[in-house]
Amino acid sequence: MSSINKSRFAALAAISALFVVTAMARQPNLVIFLVDDMGWMDCGVYGSTYYETPNIDRLAKQSMRFTDAYAVPLCSPTRASILTGQYSARHRITSATGHRPPAKEGISPYPAKVRPAQKLIYADSKNYLDLSFTTLPEILKAAGYRTGHFGKWHLGLMAEHRPDRHGFETTWGCAPDPGPPSYFSPYNVSPDGVPSGQHRVGNITDGPDGEHIADRLTDEAVKFIKAHKNEPFYLNLWQYSVHGPWQHKEEYTAEFARKKDPTGRQGNPVMASMLRSMDESLGRILQTLDELKLTEKTLFIFMSDNGGNTHSWRADDRRIANIKEDHKLYDTVMSYRKWAGDQPPTCNAPLREGKGRIYEGGQRVPLMVRWPGRIKPQTTSDVVVGAIDIYPTVLEALQLEKPADHIVDGLSFLPVLESRGTVQREAYFTWFPHLIPAVSVRAGDWKLIRRWESHPSYPELYELYNLKDDIGETENLAAVMPEKVQELNVLIEKFIKDTGALAPKPNPAYKGPVLDAGLVPKSCAAEVVPGAYRVKADGQGEPFIGNAQVRFSGAIKFNLRARSERGGEIVLRWVNMKGTAGFTDNPSVTLQLPPGNQWHDLEAEIPVDGVSRIIRLYLPADKSPVEIESLRFTSESGEVKAWSFKES
Repeated sequence: MSSINKSRFAALAAISALFVVTAMARQPNLVIFLVDDMGWMDCGVYGSTYYETPNIDRLAKQSMRFTDAYAVPLCSPTRASILTGQYSARHRITSATGHRPPAKEGISPYPAKVRPAQKLIYADSKNYLDLSFTTLPEILKAAGYRTGHFGKWHLGLMAEHRPDRHGFETTWGCAPDPGPPSYFSPYNVSPDGVPSGQHRVGNITDGPDGEHIADRLTDEAVKFIKAHKNEPFYLNLWQYSVHGPWQHKEEYTAEFARKKDPTGRQGNPVMASMLRSMDESLGRILQTLDELKLTEKTLFIFMSDNGGNTHSWRADDRRIANIKEDHKLYDTVMSYRKWAGDQPPTCNAPLREGKGRIYEGGQRVPLMVRWPGRIKPQTTSDVVVGAIDIYPTVLEALQLEKPADHIVDGLSFLPVLESRGTVQREAYFTWFPHLIPAVSVRAGDWKLIRRWESHPSYPELYELYNLKDDIGETENLAAVMPEKVQELNVLIEKFIKDTGALAPKPNPAYKGPVLDAGLVPKSCAAEVVPGAYRVKADGQGEPFIGNAQVRFSGAIKFNLRARSERGGEIVLRWVNMKGTAGFTDNPSVTLQLPPGNQWHDLEAEIPVDGVSRIIRLYLPADKSPVEIESLRFTSESGEVKAWSFKES
């Protein structure tokens, strides 16, 4: 036995002995009901006027509801933080890669080689929850609890990293993938235990044809509750809903397809259907606790693992043609298109963006905690809490000691739950070095986002927001409040040092900036020059820059910073997904670029009907070269696509 495991075993043995000596009465049960990809606005009690979530709303009336609760923008890091009480920067699961094989022992977390166009090298995420951590289920199991995990894991592919190796006695679920192989039975499980494709399964078994996995998970969880109704138990019910694949009960979907959101924000019937299935699961668990008279003996935590998904299938004809051989996936995509068209799964407005982004829409999530007799029902708290705080809160609530050799970043918010105090925290951090790499700090009403390098869609290295006044993160105050930026950046630097976060490092093979392939020059020549994208007509026709990457639904706000010695008209033309007419037959928007060497900020609204497919920017480059410092497209829901050449 390794020295780490010996120390861990001794710590757990001490917890077990302490529990046996001091327990005078039955300990309360613990249930953590975790939803996948449910956004902050995806239920009635948090403000949705489209989705129907009667059981979530009923739970809210019995709970304390948190308005400022945080997860990491992707699922695996949040799950690991719940089980360890640590920031993702410390436990090193920083992305949703828990379904991939673990890296070989001793290999550097930084890739050995990256593209010459990549300025920095970012460390890879760890793909499994390390066995050296003393997890929440291990502590509760040592304290006499019966422990069960049901549903999504996504914290390790190999058998040695599954839930049963982290303190769960009873487990039921699919492979540790992002989503289930199928939401409906048969669950693609072959006789030898390996489903179609490259998936491997846990201990899932097929049910009756057409059985929905949310219902089956609930059946198994109810069995667990009933089997241990006379002893303390810890139940993890981590639903696959509402993550893809977008498989749904069509009888529910048809109901929502006839419904309209009076606010115009949400309206995807597929998402609404999947939310209803999840809500029914919650209702059955709550009902079971009521029937067994366990409600008052149970600490119940409801949470989502990251913000709502605002990226749709974008099921264009070319993609559909590529998946026709995979009949189940093809049917899923076609069903989504039939019911939801090109809608994204959800909309997090007034929060900005969603899953996979460090803005509030990606990391602010619903959180409710119920404990009759200890927590006053139908209360609300705006105290900043997060996934890392569940571990110490549960331990304090159950009067169990934190292991001495396990670092806990989180703070107990039990005083908040019991209305006797608050959380003494200077700041809360989100470490997310993937997709659009960034780190954020929330201190009071202030939030600072820091990037290590400019990104075409997010050109600013620092973004400062006052969330009390600007929950949608629409006005970046970094330029006008440099002292506040510096104050919060000092906290980030301390956080990086304290957690041992693996910050990006320079790429020795970096060859300098290259032209973003998303901008396609036609009838002109384009090059990146210091601080600008320079366009010059080639005499072959009307010069324009086209792109097919801005695929937003509805009106689009357009911002351009440009200059030209002779100036002239800039014309925006577009086609949408439904349109078949050419550019000249569609509406256009005209902007006037003044002449001279000064930079000019231009703005317009592009009134797209449906979803934009291609947007062209016709430039007066035949008169004199046009230089573009930045251009930005913003959707009604806050999604952004942008290019910036400031640092080139």
